[in-house]
This record gives sequence, structure tokens and C-alpha cells, in this order.
Amino acid sequence: MKRLVIALTTLLAVTASVLAAGLLVQSRGPFERAFARQQGAHLAAGFDAAKATADQVAATARVAGVTAAAGPFPTVGIRPRTVAAHPPGEGGLGAPPSVELPPVTIVGRADPGGAVDRLELTQGRWATGPGEVVWLAGTVPFELGERFTAGGTTLTVVGFARSAGQTAQAWATPATVEALSGPRGFQMLYRLASAGTDADVTAARQAIAAAVPPEALTDAASYLTVRRVAERMAALFLPFVVAFGVLGLVMSVLVIGIVVSGAVGAQTRRIGIRKALGCTPAQVARRYLAEALIPAAVGAAAGVVLGNLAAVPVLAEEGDVFGTGATALAPWISVVVPLGALAVVAVTALVPALRAARLRTVEALAVGRTPSVGRGRTARRLLGRLPLPRAVTLGLAGPFSRPGRSVTIGAAVALGALGVTFGVGLALSVGGVQSALNRRDAGDVIVRAGRPGGPAPSVAAVRAQPGTARLFTTTRLELPVAGLAGPVQTVAFDGDASWATYEILDGRWFAGPGEAVVPTGFLTAAGVRVGDDVMVGGAVRLRIVGEVLDLRSDGIRLITDGRSLAGLELLDGFPEVHVDVADGTAPQAWADAFNAGHADLHAEVNTGELSGTVVALDTLAGTLTLLLVAVAGLGVLNTVVLDTRERVHELGVCKALGMAPRQTVALVLTSVAGVGLVAGLAGVPAGIALHGVVMPAMGRAAGTRLPPSVLDVYGPALVTALAAGGLLIALAGALLPAGWAARTSTARALRSE
Repeated sequence: MKRLVIALTTLLAVTASVLAAGLLVQSRGPFERAFARQQGAHLAAGFDAAKATADQVAATARVAGVTAAAGPFPTVGIRPRTVAAHPPGEGGLGAPPSVELPPVTIVGRADPGGAVDRLELTQGRWATGPGEVVWLAGTVPFELGERFTAGGTTLTVVGFARSAGQTAQAWATPATVEALSGPRGFQMLYRLASAGTDADVTAARQAIAAAVPPEALTDAASYLTVRRVAERMAALFLPFVVAFGVLGLVMSVLVIGIVVSGAVGAQTRRIGIRKALGCTPAQVARRYLAEALIPAAVGAAAGVVLGNLAAVPVLAEEGDVFGTGATALAPWISVVVPLGALAVVAVTALVPALRAARLRTVEALAVGRTPSVGRGRTARRLLGRLPLPRAVTLGLAGPFSRPGRSVTIGAAVALGALGVTFGVGLALSVGGVQSALNRRDAGDVIVRAGRPGGPAPSVAAVRAQPGTARLFTTTRLELPVAGLAGPVQTVAFDGDASWATYEILDGRWFAGPGEAVVPTGFLTAAGVRVGDDVMVGGAVRLRIVGEVLDLRSDGIRLITDGRSLAGLELLDGFPEVHVDVADGTAPQAWADAFNAGHADLHAEVNTGELSGTVVALDTLAGTLTLLLVAVAGLGVLNTVVLDTRERVHELGVCKALGMAPRQTVALVLTSVAGVGLVAGLAGVPAGIALHGVVMPAMGRAAGTRLPPSVLDVYGPALVTALAAGGLLIALAGALLPAGWAARTSTARALRSE
């Protein structure tokens, strides 16, 4: 039993440590590792085929500072158009047929390999035949196998690929690219000797531009832009991963120490017997060190295997969010973690073994036979006065007999309760963020137009549809804003949207023309505050009246009443009508009926968004919380096993005096109940405090403040339930030895040492 418990404890501790260490390592520099693995391009340059030949473009590979190059690859600019309507699946478009999408450049590559920018397929296969296209993973407007048209040619998406530097939106065979009609060009991919700063990449771009005819270089994308986005996503995960990783490592070390030191310490009488037979202290210490290390080594080896297997789906989720792909654990983790665990086992086994080996033989033989004078007697006497069954009072007094052991197991349970509290709070907060973000797309049904234009025709069609209760429209536009570089995505509302406002962080929702609300990212980038004015389109002044939660476009968006923009010359956008259906009307039935009568509009039920980041966070939190609880429960199991076996003679006396099996179970369970309850009461506030530090840090990494509804997730009922978590962990760990104690016969217990 002792060897099995040591092996299981080491197995779970090493599993948790391998996973925690792997997450900590992967969360540091994920983009750099993926970029190095794929030989990513520091610079992706596009050239106009009408102003430079393929040979002239290929010659840029010899420009000073270029260490490797790939290309020239033929390119063509297209305007994809949907073929069939479908609801939005994972990455799907969710649009009516014959909708023209934003322009896309397709690059002709015969295979995904090469000296620069080695693409990694995430789904499907590489394009090998005519009309086949591979799309950039993570920015997919289509589903696998979906068809779309470009200039009369039908293309099929046969795969999705990941490019560390996101060098293109789509790829096809060179023959497919040549067969398409549209603006033609070439793409070259470069790795540079010096590319650590924007100035380095800019200097390389200027040298390349000088090596080709004037105006031949049409665009040049730096990998630094993609790296900044990846680093921001890594920073979002880092506080959470570090918190759980450190918890897992500390818990593993603590529980290994508890189990091994308890197991060796429990053999003190046997050590006295061996000394009486002539064994030296060194021989005794070596023997018990080996008895601890051998099962621990077996458990550590199994833990490495299990940890690597458990890391596969977890790292895949994290890699998808980082945009770096699934990666295996660093090999050194599978070596360092088990060696560290065995070192902890050796130290925790050696200390009690040496202490027992140095005892005089008579003292060692007396351990377990002579009770410690006075220890726990006062607690038993005081608790015995309570109006409780005797078995319960004896159990409650148990921890006072071995206070050191009680404190250590209490610490393990407290850490488990801390992890559960933090994990539950994290899941609730992340779910709250997702719910708050989903308020950006309100309504039971969303109706989208297939062609640009004003919202009036769409609104008229929706109002005429039976079952419509209320509606408003939004139109996305690109407008210049003073103080910000480049156009800013502007959302123009028309109609009464008071029932569908964004999550307000500060201020209020706009009440009419001349007012706007913006996300945190806008305020930061523009250097303004709520109450300031901004100039839009060079002619319209808007007063910022509120700060809202929105992470699209890095939070650099402007949301206002459509009438605020009446003085501007605007290009037509694609209006969306947000509809709430009447009571008694099923949203899907409303959408089906609407689509049947309108070929140029498309209605779909608003199911809300489920971010991949949310899925990844929930997966990580759930996995690591379960591991922490399992390790804490195993620590309790070991402690109760030792305590029960040491007191088996005392239990036999109680049974001889009439204690029933159910009373024996009650005695064992209540011996850990008090420790578990106190540990839970200590661990829950610590978990709440950790949540209060980590969640705002994650919000800052995402570039936004978080509303109180997301941060204040611990209500009285939840705190009460979490406080009982420590008690449940302790009782679950004690259940097996309690059953063993109840089944042990009185005669066998009385004969035991």
C-alpha cells in the first residue's frame, strides 16, 4: 500500500508539473518558436507584373542584407463571390449567395515547403489541381470544401494553412493563378540578416525597392506587425498560465513531501527492529531511501508519459489561440521535471529516515506502542463535552494528536481549494466577457444585405415580415479620425437601439446625433478621454460620451448614431438589421420564412459568438483544476491511510467496546473534516485574491478595462459552496481508508501493531 501510494502520488505530481512547466515554457515567445520552425519571412513583398519582370524580381534575392529568399511566386487579385447561402459554422461566412467579398490576393505555390515560409496545413490538404485553393487559417471566411467564384471561375477551398508571418490570404497552384483574371503580380519572401526593429525592415524594403524599376514594388508586409499581435495574445494568457503553473508545481512538491515523509516516518518501529538486528544507521537510511525512490521512479516515468499525452490537446488549444500551431513539450521538461521530483522524494525520505535511524533502539521500538503523553488529550476532553456522538468527537480531536501532519495536509487542501476557486472564477469571468462581447450583435435574428446600399430597403422588408417585434440597423464604414493613423472602423446605428447597447465601462450610451461611444483601445490610441471631442471625416465633430467593451480591430472603433454622419460623403456599406421577434414566434421559423421571400437578403438566427480564446482558457482551467484537486485528494488519502494504520489497535479497542462500522467511518471522516473545512476557508479568500490580480492583468494585456460584472463573480452562494470544497476534497481522500477501517475485524485490529 505504501509503495502504491508513493507511486500514484509521484505520477500525478509529475503529470501536473510536466503540464504546468510546458504551459509556462510555451507561453513565453510562442511566435518566435513558430517563426523559427517555419523559417518565416521577415518581409513579404508584392510587385506589379506590368512594371517588373520575373527575372528582375528574382534578382532582389541578392540585395545586401537578404540571407534567404523564396519566389517569385505569381499572384492575382480577385473579388470572391459566394455561391450558396449557409449559416455561419466554425469560421464560416453566414451570408446569402452572390455576395461579393473584399478583394483577396492569391499566391501561386506548387507546395507548402521551401527555404522561406514553410506553411503548415491545419485542415484538409494542399491545392494540387485546377480550381483548388488553400486559405490562411484563422482568417477563414469559408468552410472546408466550400466553393466560391472569382471572375466566372469556380474555386474550391481544399485546405487551411498557417503561415507564421501571414504572408498571404490564400494559395493555389501557379497554373490556377495564371488561369484567373485580375491584377497580376509577383511575391517575394525574404529572410534578413537584421530584422529586429521596424527601422531594420524598412531599410531592407527601401533597398529592395531600389533594385527594381520605379513603382514596381506595390506592397511590403513586415513580420513585426504579426509578431506584435501574437505577443499581445501571449500576454493575455501569461498571467493565467503562470498562476496555475506555479500552483501546480508548489502543490506537487508539497504533496510528495507529505506522502514520502509520512510513509518513511511510519516505519520508525520497523527501523528499531532492524537496528536491534545489527543494522547501522547508514544502512537503515539507505534501505528506506531506496524503498521510497523505487516506486517514485516508476510513478515519475509514468507521469512523464501521461503529462506529455495530456499536453497534446491543451497545447493545441493554446497554439490555435496564439496562431502558432500545436507544438510538443520541450524535451528538457521530460527530463528535468522527473529528476526534480525524485530529488524531492530523496530529500523528504532521507530526513525522517536519518532521524529515526539516529534514535536509540529502545526509543524506536517504542514508537507506535507507547502513546505520546498529553498530545491531543486536552482536545479530546474538551470536544467530548459537546452534544455529539462519541465517534464524531474522537474524530474531531484526531488532528490535535499530530498537529504537524495536520498542518501539512491542511496546506495541500488549501492549495486545492485555492485552485478550484481561481479556476471557477476564471471560467465565470471569461464567460462574462464573452456574454458582454456578444451584446455587440444583439437581436434574435440578423438580416444581412447581399449588396451595398442604404438600410431603408432592408428595414422595409423586415417590418413587413409577420412576427417582427423591434429592430435597428448597423452599417460598418471606414472613416478617418483626427489623431489616428489610417481609417477607423465606424459603426453607424439607425433606429432605436436602446435595448441593445454595448457593455458600458464608463459614461453612457449615445443618446442622439453628435455623440459616440468608443472602446478602451480607441481612447488609448487617440489619447482622449470620455467627454472629449474627436473630428471624424474632417468635417463632423463627435463628443465621446461613453467607453464600451469591444475588442474588434484592436478596440480602435467608433460607434455612433447614423445621423451624426449625415454631413459626410460616404460610400455605401452593407447594412445589417438586428431583429427581435414577437413573443410566440420562433427565431428560426421567422428566418426561414423571410429567406423564402427575399433573394437579395439573408436572415440567420443570432446564436452568439464563442471565441477560440474562451474555449482555450476554459480547457486549460478545467484540466489544471482537476489535476490540482486530484493531487490534493491523494495527499489526504495518504495521510489518512497512515493515521488509520497507526491507530488500528486503538480502533480495535473501540470496536471491541461496541463501535459499529458506520461509527468507524464517521470517526475517520471527521478526523479530516475539520482540517478540510479550515483549509477551505483559508484557500477560498486566497483564490479570490489571485483572481482579482490575474483578471485585470489579462484585461490590460487584451487592451481593455473589464466591467465590474466580469470581475465581481463571487456571490455569497458561490463562496459558501467553494468554502465547502476543501471539506469535500478532504472527505473524498479519506473515504477509502474509512471503508478499510470499517471492514477490518476486531481481532485483526487488536493483533496489529
